[in-house]
Amino acid sequence: MKNILVPLGLSENSVSIARLQYVIDFAKELGGTVYAVEVFKQLPRSGSLPSVNKTLKGISANTIEEKLTVVDKKGVDVIPLPLENDLLEAIPEFNLKHSIDLIVLGAESDDIKNPYFLGETSGSLLKKTEIPVLIIPENYVFKPIAKVLMAIKSGIIKKQNTLSPIIEILNTFSPEMKLLQVKTSDFLPEDMEFKKDLATLISSYKSSENATLFQGVLEHLNENNPDLLCVLRRNRGFFGKLWEDNKVLKKDFESRIPLLVLKGATY
Repeated sequence: MKNILVPLGLSENSVSIARLQYVIDFAKELGGTVYAVEVFKQLPRSGSLPSVNKTLKGISANTIEEKLTVVDKKGVDVIPLPLENDLLEAIPEFNLKHSIDLIVLGAESDDIKNPYFLGETSGSLLKKTEIPVLIIPENYVFKPIAKVLMAIKSGIIKKQNTLSPIIEILNTFSPEMKLLQVKTSDFLPEDMEFKKDLATLISSYKSSENATLFQGVLEHLNENNPDLLCVLRRNRGFFGKLWEDNKVLKKDFESRIPLLVLKGATY
């Protein structure tokens, strides 16, 4: 994960700064580069407006630079990245040229009055991008990852490189990784088959019978006390249904620890 992208301004400024510091600390361990992103609204290109748009881009870059002054870069290369107009379109375009390995988003406030785990923009990014996503709780402070809980329904993974982010985390931090397989009502015998690469990563295995993957996760979180929760987002199944809508309600899913969502695990 050499190129890590973190959108700023999707939540309150203090939360964005806390998330940015987490990303920097995380990138330092991985030897990665951080792209700090904010969107600016580009004006229609006509007459002398290109020069105006250039000015707007410069203003956006300065805004990012101001936020960077209150974090400790710790020697990490942090690049201000103003992107034009729509974040959902701009990030995939940037990814084609620079191969982003990870997007880091912030969860909504843990205030009980806020019913959402992810807001409209963050939920849309998670739903529409094929880039792996790491979701950080509000004001979560980075610490080395010693325990990982990976929750799956099926061990079948057909797409190449799906596991690359978690493999890099395991190689960097050498954590213990427990695999929790949640057997729901539509569990199939073939779901017991494990991709060889996945089988070699885990230090222990446990199965659970629950109505949804999320219920199985909740049941075992306290028992395992992990520093990172990892899930596979498939086109079908619980997580596919969960992110059909852009916003994600806390009653449907919530994590108080960093959540790594791996993409492309389709079947």
